[in-house]
Amino acid sequence: MALSFKMLNPFFRFLFFTGLAAVAMTSCTNTRRLQYMQGSFDTAALSQYVIPEPVIQQNDLLSITVYSDNPAATAIYNQPVGMSGMTPSATTPTASAGASSGSTASSPGYLVDMEGNIQFQGIGTLHVEGLTKEGLKEKLDSTLKNYLTNPRYAIRFLNFKITVIGDVAHPSVYSIPAERVNLLEALGLAGDLTVTARRDNLLVIREQNGKREFGRVDLTRPDIFKSPFFQLRQNDVIYVDLTKNKAAAADQSTLRTITIATSIVSTIAILITVLKR
Repeated sequence: MALSFKMLNPFFRFLFFTGLAAVAMTSCTNTRRLQYMQGSFDTAALSQYVIPEPVIQQNDLLSITVYSDNPAATAIYNQPVGMSGMTPSATTPTASAGASSGSTASSPGYLVDMEGNIQFQGIGTLHVEGLTKEGLKEKLDSTLKNYLTNPRYAIRFLNFKITVIGDVAHPSVYSIPAERVNLLEALGLAGDLTVTARRDNLLVIREQNGKREFGRVDLTRPDIFKSPFFQLRQNDVIYVDLTKNKAAAADQSTLRTITIATSIVSTIAILITVLKR
């Protein structure tokens, strides 16, 4: 006997439509909401860019190595292995759990104290806060060129790091050996945003010159490259907020279970109805 949909019990028809609706809800996704940099790019305006040099701040840990044409004299201005270069009043920043601090108290490096100074080997107190690496080279050169022949310098940040928290795959503190990272690269390190993360309102928290700055970035706009917070600086914190659908998304496994169960019940109900005819 041919089965007519109208022959089904109203309760069974309700189960059937409920199953269809649940399947539709789980299969449909607003892909546009997940896209970055929507719209056209102003390639002429965005093709030129300047990456700002990192500026030395309090609590930065610097590696400074001096070279010259007379190595014996140069050795006076380089730290012995195991020397920390920290002043007695300086405190070592505490590394977060799971983070790489880049150095320990017993490793070479000059910690910038709360007054912006370092105690440089063979020279003494140097005020370095607010200088770029090039500026620090010039400051060292103004003194050491009187004692060394053709002095040269290798300067690195030993604790250049950023923090990514919020609705990302792998929130953590990330050390940046290259001392250069932008917002998209930072999100890549954190495993990208989740499907429930807000892409239009990321918060970048930056501390410099004794002040805290807050910058909002909209990843859905192609002009994010113009933002002063696109190129990150050491110790920046990126917070990714979540959408209102986070709770629903977290419960997707339950929804899928309900969908499958509803479909099975509907199928069984149809079979029972057919067999009873």
